[in-house]
Amino acid sequence: MRVLIADDHPIVRDGLRAALGGEPDLEIVGEAGDGAAAVRLAAELRPDLVLMDLRMPGMDGVTAIRELRARTGGDGPRVLVLTTFDTDVLPALEAGASGYLLKDAPPAELVRAVRATHRGETVLAPAVAGRLADNLRRPARGALSKRELEVLRLVAAGATNREAAARLFISEASVKTHLLHVYAKLDVRDRAAAVGEAYRRGLLG
Repeated sequence: MRVLIADDHPIVRDGLRAALGGEPDLEIVGEAGDGAAAVRLAAELRPDLVLMDLRMPGMDGVTAIRELRARTGGDGPRVLVLTTFDTDVLPALEAGASGYLLKDAPPAELVRAVRATHRGETVLAPAVAGRLADNLRRPARGALSKRELEVLRLVAAGATNREAAARLFISEASVKTHLLHVYAKLDVRDRAAAVGEAYRRGLLG
């Protein structure tokens, strides 16, 4: 697995290189000190995964993730956010990140998260998952938005997240975020339950 590290602090990049460099299946192919450099190097080096800090000078991480997705569509590298802050999870996921980890994670957890992200799994640090759940509980009594209904109808018809994203011309991460909102608003935990509850409420006709 080819990994690109994007962080504006050299000491952090050194630490990440040390944590990942000893793994036989991981290769650090480059380092970037800001978002613009990350986008440029991703195009040049074609990594499988980008470890992306969010708060960097110039182009920040969320903008860089969005730019990566705009340039590559669904064929670009997966992005695992690695940051000090647990406050930017929704913007990062909506931009196209596949996971969100905090910098206080132990090295072994980081390695597991990198591999899981590469496999296509969504990785969220426990503190981040908790904050995300809190954010999603706020609109729990609200009606589903037009976009959320569109996503839910496609899911009910058997579409995968990737297929729904292609049909709606949005990122796969955006589909995941819309589904999380749907789960919160319908008070369910998974796709099947969301579809069943939506039919029960008459939302899908």
